[in-house]
Amino acid sequence: MTMEGKIFVALFSGINVGGNRIVKMAELRAFFEALGFTDGQSYVQSGNVVFRADESDAAVLGATIEDAFEAKWGFHSRIMVRDADWFARRVAENPYPEIAGEPTKLHLYVLERQPTEEEEKRLVDKCTGPEHFTVKGDAFYLKAPNGLGRSDFANLIPRTLKVPCTARNWRTVLTLLEMTRAAG
Repeated sequence: MTMEGKIFVALFSGINVGGNRIVKMAELRAFFEALGFTDGQSYVQSGNVVFRADESDAAVLGATIEDAFEAKWGFHSRIMVRDADWFARRVAENPYPEIAGEPTKLHLYVLERQPTEEEEKRLVDKCTGPEHFTVKGDAFYLKAPNGLGRSDFANLIPRTLKVPCTARNWRTVLTLLEMTRAAG
């Protein structure tokens, strides 16, 4: 393991879902290495990669990885890249600590950008069930007491918000944070 560069997490959308757009994690790790990144580790099949890069701009890294990924695999996957500090801050700022021990009921959506007031208001109008949400910059926290699979509201989030995003349950968020700490 090298100690140069900065630790990042790449979060892929739409791979290995329902038997479609299959990408093996060993191939994904090798892909990151071929791009010149080091210390690449993947977590679960949905596409989460912790890696080290000399480039310090997450947006530049995201665009670079997206372009290279599409060229290699032949389909587009939106890829959100955030640094280790972002994950640490988002875990510390969790507005729903009372449910953090039930990681399938708390989700963090990584947003491409902070939503506008109008975009956020559209979600407020649609959130009529038992769910609660909080937006903090480019992070969207969803408390779904009945779980994400039973949440009608969760299905409305991408279409209503219209800000590109990808979601991870709290267990995955905490595991990725630990992986960044171990890599750093």
